[in-house]
Amino acid sequence: MAEATPDEKLIDVLHFISKERNIPFEMLLEALEAALLTAYKRHFGSEANAIVIVDRQTGEYRVYHRRTVVEGTPEDPKLEIAAKDAGGPYQPGDFFDEEVTPKDFGRIAAQTAKQVIVQRIREAERDTVYNKYARKLNDLVTGTVQRYEQRNMYVLLEGRDEAILPLSEQVPGETFRINDFIRAYVLDVRKSPKGPQVVLSRAAEGLVQRLLELEVPEIADGIVEIMAIAREGGSRSKVAVRSLREEVDPIGACLGPKSSRIANVSDNLRGEKIDVIRYDGDAETFIMNALAPAKVISVETFEDDGVALVVVPDYQLSLAIGRDGQNVRLAARLTGWRLDIASEAEADEARERYLAERAERGTAEEPVAEEVEAVEAGEGEEPAAAAASVDEELIRKLEEFRRERLGAE
Repeated sequence: MAEATPDEKLIDVLHFISKERNIPFEMLLEALEAALLTAYKRHFGSEANAIVIVDRQTGEYRVYHRRTVVEGTPEDPKLEIAAKDAGGPYQPGDFFDEEVTPKDFGRIAAQTAKQVIVQRIREAERDTVYNKYARKLNDLVTGTVQRYEQRNMYVLLEGRDEAILPLSEQVPGETFRINDFIRAYVLDVRKSPKGPQVVLSRAAEGLVQRLLELEVPEIADGIVEIMAIAREGGSRSKVAVRSLREEVDPIGACLGPKSSRIANVSDNLRGEKIDVIRYDGDAETFIMNALAPAKVISVETFEDDGVALVVVPDYQLSLAIGRDGQNVRLAARLTGWRLDIASEAEADEARERYLAERAERGTAEEPVAEEVEAVEAGEGEEPAAAAASVDEELIRKLEEFRRERLGAE
C-alpha cells in the first residue's frame, strides 16, 4: 500500500482535529483556504479575483485566477474572458478558473496551514469554555485557589479553566490559601482578546440561594420558594421563604432536623449567620417577621413614601436595630421598605414628627428602598487565562506534516 503523501496527511490531520475537538471539518478547510489566499496575495500578487481551493480528498491546494465568461470583447481582461477564448463548455456568466499556483508556494502553504489550524483550535476551545460557563451563569462551581494578583484571587475550575474572584466579590474576613478548595457563585462570563473570563463571587446573595437549594430538597423540588434574600457577606443573611403547600412548614424545612440543613449552609459560608424569615403578602406582617428576633408591637405603612413606622417594646429597641444597625438594614433590604424604628414610649412623638416632615414636603417622595449593588469585576484587571493550549500530540502531527511537505518540495 502506497504511503500517504504530505497533502493527504494534511486531510488526515484535519479529520483528527474535527473529531477530537468537535470542530466541523468543512469549517477547518474554509479557514485554511482563506489563510492560504491571504498568504498568496502577500507573497505573489494582489489579484482581487484570485482563489485558493483545497481538494477535500487529496489535500492538494491550488491557486486559480478566476474570470467571468462574457459574450463579445471583455471590458477588463483581468476580470473577464471572452466565451470564444474560454472554449468548449463555458457559457456567458460561467467562471473560468486558470491555475496560477507558484512553484514554491508549498513551503509557504505548509507553514500557513499549521498556523491556521492551531489558531482555529484555540478559538474553538475558547468558545467551548465560554459556552460551558455561560450555561453555569448564576450557579455554583468548585475549584482550587491558584494565585493572588493585586488582591484578586484566581481559581482553577475543573483542573484546567481559570476564573477570577475579584476583591470586590470577596467576603471580608474570609481567607483562602493557595490550593484551598473553594465553592463560588458564577457572577459573569465575558469574552476578551485573551480568552473567556469567568467572574466569581463569594459575596452575592445568589450564593446563599444556591446553597439552600442544595441542602433543602423542598426548595429544589419547588415546594418551598425563596422570595427574597438580604445579605452582608461574612456576617449575616436574612432569607424570606414561603410554602406552596399548607402542610409544609417553610422555616422548618430550611432548618432541617436539629437545624442541620441551615448549619451546612452556614459552614459553607464560613460561619455566616442565616435568619430564615416567613414571607407574607401583607407588607406589615412581612416587616414584623423580617425584624426577628425582635418583637414588634405595630407597623404603619405609607406606600407613597415607601416608609414603614415600626413600634417595638422599649427593651427591644436595640435588638430591633441590631449591632451597627445591621438588623434593621437587612430587614429594609429584604422587604423593600424604609423602616423607621421607634420604641413604644417614643412612638407618638416619632409618628407626629414623620407626619410633620411629610406635610412640609407637600408631595410624597419616591420610595427609597435600599438596593443591592451589582458589583463589576473592576477595570484594569487582567483577563483570565485562555483555554488550555493545543496538546502536544496535535503539534507533533502538524510539525510532521510540515516537514514532510517541505521535503517533498
